[in-house]
Amino acid sequence: MAQEARVSEEMAKKFATEKETPYTRWVQSEGLEIQSAIYQPNLHTLELKPWARRGGKGVFLNHDASRTSNDAYVCEIPPGGELAAQRQLFEEMVYVLDGRGSTAVWNGAGAKITFEWKAGAIFAIPLNTMHQHFNASGKDAARFVSVTNAPAIINAFGDLGFVFDTKYDFRDRFSGEPDYFANKGEQKGLLLDTNFVADAVNLPLIAAKERGAGGGHIRFNMAKGSMNSHISQFPVGTYKKAHAHGPGAYVIVMSGEGFSLMWPEGEKPKRYEWREGTLITPPNMWFHQHFNTGTTPARYLAFKQEGVAIRNAQGVPKAWISKRLGGDQIDYADESAEVRQMFAEALAKHGLKSRMDDAYKAELAELPPKVPRAA
Repeated sequence: MAQEARVSEEMAKKFATEKETPYTRWVQSEGLEIQSAIYQPNLHTLELKPWARRGGKGVFLNHDASRTSNDAYVCEIPPGGELAAQRQLFEEMVYVLDGRGSTAVWNGAGAKITFEWKAGAIFAIPLNTMHQHFNASGKDAARFVSVTNAPAIINAFGDLGFVFDTKYDFRDRFSGEPDYFANKGEQKGLLLDTNFVADAVNLPLIAAKERGAGGGHIRFNMAKGSMNSHISQFPVGTYKKAHAHGPGAYVIVMSGEGFSLMWPEGEKPKRYEWREGTLITPPNMWFHQHFNTGTTPARYLAFKQEGVAIRNAQGVPKAWISKRLGGDQIDYADESAEVRQMFAEALAKHGLKSRMDDAYKAELAELPPKVPRAA
C-alpha cells in the first residue's frame, strides 16, 4: 500500500488549524459514525446509528478528500416511518438499496410532487427544494445511499442556518412540474438527461468500446445539477481497463460478482472482492481495474462530482484516454502479466474461462505507438 506520508509533529502543528473545516465540524455535530468509503463489502448490512435530526438511522462514508469535495451517507427509514423534511443548498443523488417508498418534493414555485420508488431506483433532489422520504412498508426498513457536494457548500458558507434554511427557489431547476420525476429522459450521446430512473439495474446501456471488453455505459444529468453519475456493465469473463482519476467516485455494485484492483502508480495493487451491494471508492489518482468473475454480467453505478473527471483540452476525461497518448488509462497491452494470471485463477474457481482474446485483438488494431522514454 501507499506510504502515509507522515511528517514530524512539529511540522503537523503548523497546519493544525487547517485540519478541521466547517464541514467536518458539521459531521461531528450530526452524531453519526464516520467510516472509510474506500471499501465497504455490503451496504445492505452496514451498521447504522440513530440519526436524531433526520428521524432515521445513518452513517457517513467519507473518501480521502471528502472534507473538501463530496461525501456519502447511508440512511434507513424505519418500517411505516418517514424522515424529517428538509431543504439544503447542496446537491444530492440517491440510489435505493432496499425496500420501497415515496418522496415528496416542493418549494414555493408550484405544487408538491410525490413519486414512488423501490430498490434499484436512482433520483436526484432538486437544489434547495423541501423534500421528505417515506417508507411504504410497515414491516421492512427502507435503505438508500446518497452522495452530496455538502463539503464544498458548507465550507464555502460556513453558516448552517444559511445552508439548510434559505427559502430561495431555483425555479429553473424545479418549479412543481407534475412529470418532473416521470421515468423518462432524453438521450444525448452517452448522456441520459433525466431526474428519475425507476429500475437502474436493468436500464439499457450504450456500447462503450473505449473502456474495453465490449462493455456498456450510460451517463446521467439529474435535476440540472453539477454532480454526475454513470452506470457501466461488462460481460461474463471480461474486465475493464485500468484507469485513474480524481477523488470522490463512489462505485456501488448493482449486480454480478468479481474483484477490483487499486493502487497508486508504481506500487503493488491491492485486491478487493465485491458483489451486489459493495461500495468501492478509489483514492485520488489511484489506478483501479474491475474484473467480472461471476456467471452474469457485472454492473455498477458511480456517483461523483465533476472534479473527478480530469479532462483534456477537448473535454474528454483523461481516464478514457490511453497513457500512450498522455491520458490516465492503461491499455491491455501495457498491463502487468500478473493481471491476466490473477483473472484466470479467479475464473477457474467458478469453472469459467477468460473471454478477453477478442478484446485484446480489437485493441491492437487501434493501439497508439508507445512514446519513447526520455533518456
